[in-house]
Amino acid sequence: MKVRQRQTAILEYLQNHGQVSVDELVEHFKTTGTTIRKDLTQLYESGLVLRTYGGAMLNREIGDRAIDHKTYINTAQKKAIAEEASKLIHEGDSIIFDAGSTVAQMIPMLARFNNLTIMTNSLHMVNELVANDNDQTIILTGGTFRRKSASFHSNNASAIAAFESYTFDKLFMGADGVDLVGGVTTFNESYHGSVAMSKAAAKLILLADSSKFGRRSPNVVCDLSAVDTIITDDNLDDKFYDSLIEKGIKVIKVKPLDK
Repeated sequence: MKVRQRQTAILEYLQNHGQVSVDELVEHFKTTGTTIRKDLTQLYESGLVLRTYGGAMLNREIGDRAIDHKTYINTAQKKAIAEEASKLIHEGDSIIFDAGSTVAQMIPMLARFNNLTIMTNSLHMVNELVANDNDQTIILTGGTFRRKSASFHSNNASAIAAFESYTFDKLFMGADGVDLVGGVTTFNESYHGSVAMSKAAAKLILLADSSKFGRRSPNVVCDLSAVDTIITDDNLDDKFYDSLIEKGIKVIKVKPLDK
């Protein structure tokens, strides 16, 4: 394997496994520790990875893309997933929409509803909901504004405790990674608001295109046992699908709209 090919493969491995050791990379790529250390040094100097004691991890500034960038990644899959997710909404529902590019695709599809209560931490979603000009109750969560995701997040105990005052029917949530052991994960360090959301709704519906499965990001939002339904595209690996079904999760696979 050529140097550039191996370094690209290392980045993909880090994306899927999170922080890893040099020894793990040596074993996976069947090469020497010296070679791996040179690769990691070059990737570090390029700003793509962060060095850790005895290993490395993906630079979060690379993995944690801005929401405007994420919107243009796997767009066909995200629209198909959002279309299917919107079928789970009914008049009179109380809903939480966590900030995320896949969940955001649902908002234009809510124009046909006139009796919804919606809480979100996404400024983009609030603006779109207002533009729909429907009779919907909109609640914007508090917290610190995070420009990268155009959303409000808080690790403040009083802000998180506010979710205990509400009971919602459904939470629609995205993810940076979905791992069979690690659960639903995110790059966002201010993830405690999302954790609180996951406890405030009767049903958690996870929207994630197939590229997110098998990845583990640094921060855990919830265990897979908290997830009721997963909506993804039809490229989800069959073994991963079977494992999710065994866990008692309803999995809906949709065909991207451009297929």
